[in-house]
Amino acid sequence: MSANQPPPPYGAPHSPYPLTQPPGIPAGMAPLATPGQRFLARLLDTLILGVIWTLALTATGALKSAMDDPKDPDVAKSALSAVITFIVYFAYEGFMLARDGQTLGKKAARIRVAMLADGDVPGAKGWTRAAVYALPGVAQPIAIGPLFWLLNSLWLLWDKPFKQCLHDRAAKTVVVEAR
Repeated sequence: MSANQPPPPYGAPHSPYPLTQPPGIPAGMAPLATPGQRFLARLLDTLILGVIWTLALTATGALKSAMDDPKDPDVAKSALSAVITFIVYFAYEGFMLARDGQTLGKKAARIRVAMLADGDVPGAKGWTRAAVYALPGVAQPIAIGPLFWLLNSLWLLWDKPFKQCLHDRAAKTVVVEAR
């Protein structure tokens, strides 16, 4: 070896991310998002859901009905509002995740959804993930929707090693830091 040649490299090229990733995460993928980051993102997206809900209640007349007679609101208008709300929310979440893996809440929390296999943007699987998350909300009037949402959202706390919720498992995605 001559004096002007660099020494040979040692080992594989270095990843820009820490090597503390769980086994099965593709090399070079960003670190998994923390539960706190995911909670913040979901909280912000829930505010968007609240706006959609309020608009649906207003558009169907359910809000006026409830304000006019709080003891006897129009249940059919309220149910229609729930269906509209969760279909619109499904469309919002599905479109945003399929496009770039981030809802507005995820953008603010600097996290994104990635395919577990390769770290890519979910594409069509974003719609699967959105369906499993949003559409059970239609069952809100009979308490199944909120119970599923609670179980689904808490699932990441005991899921090993990828901290996936049920909607992540269904779409084979993980939530990672966006850099």
